[in-house]
Amino acid sequence: MKAFGKVHKYGDNVDTDVIIPARYLNSADPKELAQHCMEDIDKDFVNNVKEGDIMVAVQNFGCGSSREHAPLSIKASGISCVIASTFARIFYRNAINIGLPILECAEAAENIDSGDEVEVDFDTGVITNKTKNHTYKAQPFPEFMKDIINAGGLLKSLKK
Repeated sequence: MKAFGKVHKYGDNVDTDVIIPARYLNSADPKELAQHCMEDIDKDFVNNVKEGDIMVAVQNFGCGSSREHAPLSIKASGISCVIASTFARIFYRNAINIGLPILECAEAAENIDSGDEVEVDFDTGVITNKTKNHTYKAQPFPEFMKDIINAGGLLKSLKK
């Protein structure tokens, strides 16, 4: 399983209120949530994101509340993977549970910039910055997590 896309980069401590502002939480419709993803810190995100693009952040991505709306809005926006130095634990679990691949790799998170084109091989954990011709190594997903992600989330995985 691979992902390839243009990078949208953010900094430290991007919390769930910034990923999807609380004023939109009255909806669970992924398409509606995607229309407001990241709007409080990046008004142009929804106009610039393309299917398959990759989000990169630094430390503690997804901190804050435990809402599933945050990873759901990211996935529905077209983002194929999120790379960060560290993730808030509940965000990490929610992302995997809805089938959004996320990888922890400090070196990649620090050195990849907005606009870079990046390829991610989920089977090996290799992240390749095609723009800078540099590779990084993240921990690949264990088989059970790959199964959940490939199925599109935990519930779809359990139905199989």
